[in-house]
Amino acid sequence: MADYFTPFNQAQLSEADADLGSSGPLLLPDQPGPHRHLLLQPTKGGMIYVIDRDRMGAYQAQGDAVVERIHMAGGGYGAIAYWNAHVFFASSDDYLRDYSIANGQLTLKARSSIKFENPGATPSVSADGNKNAIVWAIATKTWNGAERPAVLYAFDGNNIEQPIYTSEQNSKRDRAAMATRFVIPLVVDGRVYFGARGEVEVYGLLK
Repeated sequence: MADYFTPFNQAQLSEADADLGSSGPLLLPDQPGPHRHLLLQPTKGGMIYVIDRDRMGAYQAQGDAVVERIHMAGGGYGAIAYWNAHVFFASSDDYLRDYSIANGQLTLKARSSIKFENPGATPSVSADGNKNAIVWAIATKTWNGAERPAVLYAFDGNNIEQPIYTSEQNSKRDRAAMATRFVIPLVVDGRVYFGARGEVEVYGLLK
């Protein structure tokens, strides 16, 4: 093991079941400035840690040696998506958020009008290089919530405030099966795939 990071308040986080390992990390492309190699780590405790991969900071009881800490409205259960100097994520019981990245710093640019209940959403991005990006996200089964269909959302990658498509806007044609938890959309060859109760849903353009 070459290096590691542990929050200074790890004991309190563990006691509160708000530990670090509920989400996957995201490695950013090389950045300008003093911290070229960055890692983003969402946590169950409602925090995104921005960590220098070359100097992760280990464990320091007096405080975290991180580049930046971003507070989220809820816990992170999933992973962040990256596209064209933007990262997208929806923590539990929160909106899909778009953070722009400049000189290794994250700034909140926009949020969606759609709130994703527990456990939030792991977005995926499809794009033609640095244009025509679509951010896909799924409203899944909530914790101890009533049974309901999964809902697929598509947002313009340059403006995520309002969805440009939802599988419920024409529910007779497009409604998905009953939702499961922690579902991630997979986009390939012009189609979107995701798992639902007892089946895999496939969405594509109408002919």
